[in-house]
Amino acid sequence: MRAQIARLAANEDLNFLLTNRLPRRLATDFIGWFSKIENPIVARGSIALWKLFSDVDLSDAAETRFTSMHACFTRTLKPGARPTATDKNVIASPCDAIVGAHGTIEGDHVHQIKDAPYRLSDLLGDKAAAKPYQDGTYITLRLTAGMYHHFHAPHDLTVDQVTYISGDCWNVNPIALKRVERLFCKNERAAIRCRLQDGMPVMLVAVAAVLVASIRLSFLDTAKSLRAGGPRTIPVVANVRKGEEMGYFEHGSTIVMLLPKGFRFAEGIETDARIRQGQALFVRCGT
Repeated sequence: MRAQIARLAANEDLNFLLTNRLPRRLATDFIGWFSKIENPIVARGSIALWKLFSDVDLSDAAETRFTSMHACFTRTLKPGARPTATDKNVIASPCDAIVGAHGTIEGDHVHQIKDAPYRLSDLLGDKAAAKPYQDGTYITLRLTAGMYHHFHAPHDLTVDQVTYISGDCWNVNPIALKRVERLFCKNERAAIRCRLQDGMPVMLVAVAAVLVASIRLSFLDTAKSLRAGGPRTIPVVANVRKGEEMGYFEHGSTIVMLLPKGFRFAEGIETDARIRQGQALFVRCGT
């Protein structure tokens, strides 16, 4: 059965039809409601179906029994399940992910996939916000549906501002990235502006996706989705230690991470590599 599903998923036309040509917001709102139903039969059945279609590993989950599919989506992990690189010259991965497009920021341009550029200023909704990262480095981190959905501080940092931009909820898988131009600039997203202790700027852009599309930030009001307040810029003064939780998605999605000049990719960081939260992602040049 799994092999048959894998073959179907590999068909690009069918995959795109099933995940993007449906009424995305309606389907997303429905799954968001359905996933929170706390009924043992509904919870077990929906989690079993989810496991059939996704590569779900619950071996490191803090809990093994869930009251709803939502509780399973947003699960926490056992203590020590994600050790964080402690070297001060290392920027750690904020999340479990598959590495997508990454490289040097060419002026105001980055790529969502090979030969599919978009403007950083469009992603951030502000030309001025993009300037510190010109000629710097970027990486695209895709969280699949079955992965751990929380994201953490990549270093000791201060969060200064969050800009929430409302938008669509296209699937963010490689098939959609090949077919939908500037997809990340169209989807709902939150640009989280941070700085390291030495003032070095760091940007994490959390991009929501189809089905449950919801971004929650631990240093703000996690009782509500960011979407509940509408498009806005929120001034913040939040100090977060390296490895501490910053927020979570209620389903798989993407984080685009931006750094200024002065960093190189850590060993093993390449397209399609699977990485874990806390793993070395960037290293300061010259160290």
